Amino acid sequence: MAVEERPPRAKAPGRSWRDVLGPGLIAGASDDDPSGIATYSQAGAQLGFSISWTMLLSYPLMVAIQEISARIGRTTGRGIAANIRRHYPNWMLQVVVALVLIANTINIGADIGAMGDAVKELIGGPQLVYVVAIAVLSAGLQIFISYERYARVLRFLTLALFAYFATLAMVHVRWDEAARGFFLPTISADPAFWTTVVAILGTTISPYLFFWQASQEVEEVRADPAAQPLVRAPRQAPRAFERIRLDTAIGMALSNLVALAIILTTAATLHAHGVTEIETSAQAASALRPLAGEYAFVVFALGIVGTGLLAVPVLAGAAAYALAEARQWPEGLARKPAKARAFYATIAVATLVGVLINFSPVSPIRALYWSAVINGVAAVPIMAMMMHMTANPRVMGKFPVADGLRIVGWCATAVMAVAVAAMVVGMGR
Repeated sequence: MAVEERPPRAKAPGRSWRDVLGPGLIAGASDDDPSGIATYSQAGAQLGFSISWTMLLSYPLMVAIQEISARIGRTTGRGIAANIRRHYPNWMLQVVVALVLIANTINIGADIGAMGDAVKELIGGPQLVYVVAIAVLSAGLQIFISYERYARVLRFLTLALFAYFATLAMVHVRWDEAARGFFLPTISADPAFWTTVVAILGTTISPYLFFWQASQEVEEVRADPAAQPLVRAPRQAPRAFERIRLDTAIGMALSNLVALAIILTTAATLHAHGVTEIETSAQAASALRPLAGEYAFVVFALGIVGTGLLAVPVLAGAAAYALAEARQWPEGLARKPAKARAFYATIAVATLVGVLINFSPVSPIRALYWSAVINGVAAVPIMAMMMHMTANPRVMGKFPVADGLRIVGWCATAVMAVAVAAMVVGMGR
């Protein structure tokens, strides 16, 4: 039976930023989580300005892959895992979902631990108590408030990212050296260099962001009575793709500029003073105190807490979307908990396991760095699957991804694969 197409809403002459900035902005902002902050801090401290070129490389790649993720969700009306379940072998679905669950859970534990460390550095007290309190708050945001209010909270939390621009303004930067490191790539055969590159790419191009942005596009369609998946309402495509492109470009630009600010800050202070071993974001904040002053330390540490409050719900939510779509459970943050018990239980369990990591012998210090490496390794097969999906007419209908965007998407996949291969080869020596 044919589905009647609902007419798209008339384009408002003065569209507000809330109509444009949504899933892409939140995905980009949550990319700079405490694990990412630790990765960028370690990169800047260890390699100085010479590693900043990775931000120039990663921006077009992450824009392409995130726009592709969003298009999959908006076009099909289903998340990535749901599309894999419908159109690909079951073993592929199981592998992809397992990778996302493992990487996200480790990342949650690392992020919550880093936030607890940051609060302890700021006000003192028991770090593990802060870990539990932060976990309860993060899970509660998703489970007990409505989707519309929750989305507003996430947009508000993106303001925490500006803490890192403020910190950069407080330190002295040799801008000639910074420009040279940004525009002239420096490559090394050292395995530690490639591990850092994979960690950076695994932080900027993270699997959980693919699942999150695609599923949030589905949520946006459900929340708008006039919207339908584009396979059913092709006339809505130009406006939808324009919004997705702008939302994603702005969100990823904010993400990369913040990452660049962190690298430049730690390169200009820690690396310049011989401090090259930074294993956590809180340690980076503490190391800034004697070199850049008390205000820089406080602002940097507050940024860790703010970005963590944004990122942890996104990590848990992405894991819940992937598992629920794979198992055909009712899912979505717009649903009441009673209507999607397994979905919300996944959020709670992922957060709980993340908390338990901080009570286990597993070092949260190493988990912070290696969570980014695991994300980088997991991203390669997931990106390859997504790129195949974009050319599959059974998935995308009349809206396969255009040639230019597809080429950049495959380039992003290839760059991740080469970086991971270089890291593995280096470790084997």
